[in-house]
This record gives sequence, structure tokens and C-alpha cells, in this order.
Amino acid sequence: MSAPESYRVAVVGATGQVGTVMLQLLRERGFPAREIVPFASARSAGKVLDGGLTVQPLTDETIQGFDVAIFSAGGATSGEWAPRFAQAGAVVVDNSSKWRMQDDVPLVVSEVNPDALDDHRGIVANPNCSTMQMVVALKPLHDAAGIERLVISTYQAVSGTGKVGVDELMDQARAIVAGEQVPAAQAYKHQIAFNALPHAGSFAPGDDHTDEERKLINETRKILGDPSIRVSATCVRVPVVTGHSEAVNVETREPLSPEQARELLRAAPGVTVLDDPDANSYPLAIDAAGKDDVFVGRIRRDPGNERALDLWVVSDNLRKGAATNAVQIAEQLHARGLIGSSARTGG
Repeated sequence: MSAPESYRVAVVGATGQVGTVMLQLLRERGFPAREIVPFASARSAGKVLDGGLTVQPLTDETIQGFDVAIFSAGGATSGEWAPRFAQAGAVVVDNSSKWRMQDDVPLVVSEVNPDALDDHRGIVANPNCSTMQMVVALKPLHDAAGIERLVISTYQAVSGTGKVGVDELMDQARAIVAGEQVPAAQAYKHQIAFNALPHAGSFAPGDDHTDEERKLINETRKILGDPSIRVSATCVRVPVVTGHSEAVNVETREPLSPEQARELLRAAPGVTVLDDPDANSYPLAIDAAGKDDVFVGRIRRDPGNERALDLWVVSDNLRKGAATNAVQIAEQLHARGLIGSSARTGG
């Protein structure tokens, strides 16, 4: 195994919104790396990023000699290059949906199921941002009382679509405020400014759920290790730049009071409870932006179900929802001695 101070780290998709945050967090959190190398598409090769790092293209030659590769470059790129990095000796932490539901690929949230990393075979998957923040809040409740059913409505920020989504919201909002013609929708099927679209993600042919909704259903079960949990999900895109919000109805198998839930959540790693309605204290997307915690509030009994609670869950979708967890997974791999060819169980 490589000495901890000698890790060579690749960040693939380094010029995108999430990749940029990944580079920032590797520095901020002091990940033990002797070198960090950014990778992006051929058109970005040679670009010098903040910090003086030069973007490299993906080739069989440039990917050699890495211990860790953190991907945020889309499913097609991950599908082609993640196995190549793994075969070259790196442990890959992938942020796309490509590997999440593969049986032999751990799907990991650092505060929820880090033990799953012990079985990695060269690739570890990072969950969808909406799933990620939700399971951080659900884990202590599931451990204490079991979860029978979830009914989820998300309110997802446009940065989840990338820079194109943010630009579209801003351009449309400026036009509306100025009394000008609103630019035609391109990133979305309809105008996003001053609107709410019950269509986050895309519909596969013949499916009445979007892929974002399917991810919430399937990934939640895999991460919590319980395929019997019933999940209903509706994903909505809203005109918020950063920070996904979720209304989550949790039906537990055993009795659990709102007071017990608050205490469990206050003690949970990575969770901040903001729940004082009298003081108008509850999680807001604009307050979560730029932070790594998952914020939970509006914890209350479902008046129609004595075994169900309602929660409001908010987190920064670019940080905890993507980049932060990927870096935390790398930190867990380091702490568990799972980086390096001698620690590998396969390739």
C-alpha cells in the first residue's frame, strides 16, 4: 500500500461545477495527497485552473500511476474510463449513475454505510444528490425504529442540472424582471423562472416516473440495506440556484415520537437540526448553500398515521450531495487501508 502522504489523486470532470468543488474540498479537508491531477474533455486539456493545476486529457498514458480517481464526468465517461483507472491500480469514486446499482459496486454515504467499502473491487459509487442527503437523515431513524414506507417530494435546485440550468434560470429571471421577452426553455422542458416543474430528471420510454424518482426509490433501499422499504417519490425542479429541499413522510415499523426523532437526529453525524417553528427556525436552501451538513426541521407527527413522521430535509446539492461525500469516501478508504493494490479484493 502507498504511504498515506504519497497518494496521487485524479479528479475527472474537474472543470464542471461538482469537479471544481471536489478540487476545493481536497485542499480544504487536507486529504493526504502528494499530487492532484485534474482531467476533463479534450477541449479543456491544457487549461490552467485556480491553484495552478493543468487539465489533462483522458488517455491510456495519462491515467497511469494514480492511487485514487474521483469522477464527476457523466455516465458515458465513467463507463469507459472508471474501469481503466481501476485496472491501472486506482480506487475510483464515481459520482455518476453508471455504477450505483451494480451488485458488486458499493453505493456509499460516508455517515450511513461506510462498512460497504470493505468489499470494493476497484469502483465505489456516490449516490444521487437527493438520495444522499435524505439517507443521512433517515439512517438514525431506521436504526432505531425501522422504516416501512417513505413518501418523498423533492424541491431540487437548478445547479443539479449544471451550469446550463443556472444560466437558464438567471437569464429568464432577468428578462421577466426587466419586462422583456423570456428566453425559450432549453435546459428544461418549460420555463423554470418563477415556476415549479414536476419533472426533475428524464422520463424513460414507457415509464411514468423520472430517472430522478427511480434513483430515490432504488438507491435508498440499497444504501439502507433493506429492499422491503416502500418508496413513493415525486421530484420537482424549482427556481433555486443551490440547495435541494425535501418533504419526507417516514412511516416506521416501531413507534417513534417526534421528540425521540429530534434527539436521534441531533446525535447523528453530519446532521444539524433546526426545528423551532415558534422562532421561524427551519432549514432553508439559501442557508445550507456552501455548507456540508444535512439540515433537518419541521419534525412532526403525521396526523393521519400514528406511526409516521414528517421531516423537512435540506442540503447543498453540490457539496454534500456530490463533492463532499466523494471526498469523504476517499477519506474513509484511506482510514480503512483500502487504497493501494495490496488492499484490493479485485479489479
